[in-house]
Amino acid sequence: MDSIRITDCTLRQPGEQLALSFREKLELCKLIDRLNVSMIELNAIEQTRVDSLLIKSVCSAVQNAGVAVPVHLNAESVRLTWEALKEGRKVRLQVFAPVSSVQMEYLLHKKPVGLQKAVEETIRECVKYTDDVEFIAGDATRSDASFLRQITAAAISAGAKTVTLCDTAGTMLPEEMGVFLESLLKDVPSLSQVTLGFSGANHLSLADACAVVAVRSGAREIKAASFRIDQVSLPHLATILDSRGAMLNVHCGINMQELHRITSQIKTLCRTAGDRSLPLKREPGLQGGDELLSAHDSRNAVAAACVRLGYDLSAEDLDRVWEVFRATVEKKERLTLQELDAIIAAEAMQVPPVYTDVNYVINTGSAVGAMAHMKLRFHDRDLEGISTGDGVIDAAFQSIEKAINRHFELDDFQIQAVSEGHEAMGETLVRLRSDGKLYSGRGISTDIVGASIMAYINALNKIAYEEEEV
Repeated sequence: MDSIRITDCTLRQPGEQLALSFREKLELCKLIDRLNVSMIELNAIEQTRVDSLLIKSVCSAVQNAGVAVPVHLNAESVRLTWEALKEGRKVRLQVFAPVSSVQMEYLLHKKPVGLQKAVEETIRECVKYTDDVEFIAGDATRSDASFLRQITAAAISAGAKTVTLCDTAGTMLPEEMGVFLESLLKDVPSLSQVTLGFSGANHLSLADACAVVAVRSGAREIKAASFRIDQVSLPHLATILDSRGAMLNVHCGINMQELHRITSQIKTLCRTAGDRSLPLKREPGLQGGDELLSAHDSRNAVAAACVRLGYDLSAEDLDRVWEVFRATVEKKERLTLQELDAIIAAEAMQVPPVYTDVNYVINTGSAVGAMAHMKLRFHDRDLEGISTGDGVIDAAFQSIEKAINRHFELDDFQIQAVSEGHEAMGETLVRLRSDGKLYSGRGISTDIVGASIMAYINALNKIAYEEEEV
């Protein structure tokens, strides 16, 4: 009975529609690891410092799964990716290339001959570092049949040990997928010497069925998402293979006893992050004016609005804010500057936290003033602060400053209810000023004090990250 390897691609889904922070990505990978998947896929390195740190952190955090990261088609990308991956227990370099004529020219501006040469050279470069190299043929089901066979054979010859074929459009019927894979296996004999993988989009709600057909046709690795947006569903596929694997003469090692509970935790984590990516709901108006932004505003107009709010954003941060702004104005006609402020807090300068393990006790009453006792960690140092204040929020913020032995100007503090009822979620936005520059943080909780502390720590982490970068 053959073993089916499941590679989790939750973090690689199109558009990175999960607005996860660094900490949340790490927590997600820990949960996925407990499912006993074969590999966890991360995104390619774009921002060297942050992305490399995430890869290293995931490699250290996971106990069972391997970590796979795609490289760009050049030697420098391979080197940078390997530097981030090399301490991992089980790691893989992935070489992705769109092989349909439309995508290879639109995305990479390459002709078939040039693309094949780049793929071969990149795979050979990857093999210098590791034997576990995967070639991913994007949009394979819409590619020219002869070219797909040619580049697949060339990738295997260059050293790829896994070849994954993608139904990127997600338009194939299951029976068509079976014919497609069986024909390719027949025409490329070397495919039988490596692991055949499958990845499929779920546009027709047939990705799971196509994955099962792929297994029946010889695929032994499937890319699936534990929280699906538009991919094969990991919990669905695992359940199918657990129930009917004997008929297919295969089995997978997914932890079925924990599957429902862990995927429920993953769903909660991802949905909370998705909700957080939406701006705070406020009535039009900002202190000093009622300026509104709309879908007709350009990127430069949004950049100018960020400056008016007091932010000095990097090009990368402005790109993130612009993308979320565009997605948001498709759903609602106008945004206030306050709503833009909330987007900046959620999207700009998302950094790995250095202030962690926050614990606190707040005491207050009608006859006594508020007092806060705060404990947290800065890297590997335990910090502690106690302070009174004019109300519980003020006491909490001052106790943080006592713990870290620093003071920052509180430029703005906003509270907004984002749900109704006795257990309503409260969302807070904190803006701190350090050396004249604004840093904003966002927090959400049913406990408004907890949300406020989260927002303050979030802003504080951004300050610490930039200071350490310098």
